[in-house]
Amino acid sequence: MIHDPLILSLVLLVVMFALLLAGLWIGFSLLATGIAGMLLFAVRLPPTISIWDKIGDLLANSVWNSLNSWALTALPLFVLMGEILFRTAISTKLLTGLVPWLTRIPGRLYHINVVACSLFAAVSGSSAATTATVGKITLSELSDRGYDKRLSIGSLAGAGTLGFLIPPSLIMIIYGILSDTSIGKLFIAGVLPGLTLAAMYSGWIVIQSLLHPEYLPPIEEKIDWGHRLRSLKDLAPVFALIAAVLGGIYMGVTTPTEAAAIGVLGSLILALAFRNLTWTNLKEALFAAVRTSCMICFIIMGAAFLSQVVGFIGIARAVSVFIANLGLSPYMLIFVLGLMYLFLGMILDGISIVVMTLPIVLPIVTQAGFDPLWFGIFVVIMVELSQITPPVGFSIFVIQHISRENTPAILKATFPFFLIMLLMTIILCMFPELVFYLPKKMVG
Repeated sequence: MIHDPLILSLVLLVVMFALLLAGLWIGFSLLATGIAGMLLFAVRLPPTISIWDKIGDLLANSVWNSLNSWALTALPLFVLMGEILFRTAISTKLLTGLVPWLTRIPGRLYHINVVACSLFAAVSGSSAATTATVGKITLSELSDRGYDKRLSIGSLAGAGTLGFLIPPSLIMIIYGILSDTSIGKLFIAGVLPGLTLAAMYSGWIVIQSLLHPEYLPPIEEKIDWGHRLRSLKDLAPVFALIAAVLGGIYMGVTTPTEAAAIGVLGSLILALAFRNLTWTNLKEALFAAVRTSCMICFIIMGAAFLSQVVGFIGIARAVSVFIANLGLSPYMLIFVLGLMYLFLGMILDGISIVVMTLPIVLPIVTQAGFDPLWFGIFVVIMVELSQITPPVGFSIFVIQHISRENTPAILKATFPFFLIMLLMTIILCMFPELVFYLPKKMVG
């Protein structure tokens, strides 16, 4: 039996990573770690109650409380919306509509990855779907037109992660449920940081294009304003869907769950309009949405149980006291947590990082004086970094599948955009109003 919660926390970390490295499902690993914590700690219980009775009580309570949530219904709806859009012609029309508007900007069509990913992120909610959908079209298109492949891959890897930051975001929904933070405010809080990060990506593309003119092909045919205006008909469906989903939340007319339902309806209408709504496509979208939603809910359930165990045996309080006794300044604490998230991003996916760390980290952060809303956006950017951090960076796997490039070449192309994300975290710490400005203006 272990009596010191701090020693037990280290033991449980070892147990958790051993289970994950053994290939056990993440949800099972979290549940098993929680059970191990209860069995290893010297828990004082009345003689009439066995340790397995207590484990059963905590498990039943945590599963019910974590999954019996109306806000959680937004999750499968946004997943379904992204799956439907993934199977429609909306991405092709989006890119066709953007080309005439980007040909005269320094860097020209390199920006199409950034703009297209930003817009598609605002209707899909998934980083993987954004990277895969946009990348399937842009990488081959840019290569055929003579653009440098390395800058094309780097811009796609960086911009593809905006699916987590620009709402609707699956990570934000999970964070909001686990931290009891308004999901609507989280959505709106991610808009300005997301647009700022996209602008920084485009700024880097401009710099590279000016320094290396050889990265650009010869100027193609000139495009007049008539062509640009006609291209708006291809962009209008995307902007209309974004306005329908996010506009209602911002104006206080709809909850995130209602906005998600509107998004599903809108995506079905677009699929009908583009004549992509076949029974096969719909069935594939439904099955994919069910698989993804069940996987995420299972992870949430396991994380909620582990969170209850952490609170019950006193690990959260012990760790909070330990860090408080270190005398770290608030921003030094954020720096240490940032290093922790970077390390975790090398071995875990984004959803796992959030659900595994939040029960312990959030009380420490709020005690240090940080707002949970601000910390939510900080965590989302850290999760974005995990998408392009080897060896488990999921966006790297997606791009490798699309481009057929080797991993070292993709990592080299992605590294400048990784540094831009790090710079964004510094800006977020220096100017927290980037997070708070829009939520303060929300109606209702």
